[in-house]
Amino acid sequence: MIDTILFDLDNTLLDFNKAERIAIQKTLCHIGIEPKDAILNRYSEINLAQWKLLEQGKLTRSEVKVRRYRLLFDELGVDFSPREATAIYESFLGQGHYFMDGAEDLLHALTGRFRLYLVTNGTAAVQKGRIQSAGLKRYFYDMFISENVGYPKPDLRYFTYCFAHIPDFQKEQTIIVGDSLTSDIQGGKNAGIRTVWFHPKHVQNNTDLLPDYEISHLSELPALLQKL
Repeated sequence: MIDTILFDLDNTLLDFNKAERIAIQKTLCHIGIEPKDAILNRYSEINLAQWKLLEQGKLTRSEVKVRRYRLLFDELGVDFSPREATAIYESFLGQGHYFMDGAEDLLHALTGRFRLYLVTNGTAAVQKGRIQSAGLKRYFYDMFISENVGYPKPDLRYFTYCFAHIPDFQKEQTIIVGDSLTSDIQGGKNAGIRTVWFHPKHVQNNTDLLPDYEISHLSELPALLQKL
């Protein structure tokens, strides 16, 4: 029987793609670059690639945050400080929030029935701003932001830290819900807990990672939990 649920934040509860696009649009405008769709799409590709390198232990968080802008500006031939762009972007990204479809209803339905914890790889200052804006603290017993923990998902040390800070923790009674195969699902596998892969766009799984369960809409989770 499941009594503890670990929820990823970005693109699981909050729409990070939308928030990211708006923040990068504002950042580019701020530094005098027209935010064309091609540039926005290229930034997202570069950014995702850098976070994957972080998950693999090939980059540090600080390197990720600056390197994505350095690579983008090099491609565009833009002479602007990547570090300054990072600060501007994070300021915009930490403002406001956008819920994933069904996220608020799900949290209302699960609160009081399960122990909910937030597990996220985001930057602490940014995530705290978005968490506060969305009013998420009322739903969760605790929140674990990787920058504060010292390790990112899927590193086992991240989960070891989380488990040590969850009272009466039992692996067999815990499940993780997230959209990332390489971060959430791999992390859950590393930590020895059951995994739920949330993929609303019906993404094809072309990896060797096999989640225990899959859902395409958050409204499917309560019925799944009743069976476990």
